[in-house]
Amino acid sequence: MLLIPQEEWQSLHEKLDRLTDMVEKIQRGNSSCDWLESEEARKLLGISPKTWQNYRDQRLIPFSQIGRKIYVNRADLDEFLYKHRIG
Repeated sequence: MLLIPQEEWQSLHEKLDRLTDMVEKIQRGNSSCDWLESEEARKLLGISPKTWQNYRDQRLIPFSQIGRKIYVNRADLDEFLYKHRIG
């Protein structure tokens, strides 16, 4: 058994709470679980609708289609950008 003064325990507890909050915020902002609609993806990439259509036709970026709606996983966009990065 380890005895810790109350003030130190409280300080440690507060730090753990802040750390937990930070991790939760990062997880909520994690791009791997975000699905974007076609227009949002285009805006992020800064490309025209025609270029976006060409990317999809060439299967450069994976996408899902439900009816006429196109969805793209944010992680796939990030991977595409990383592959085309100029070092």
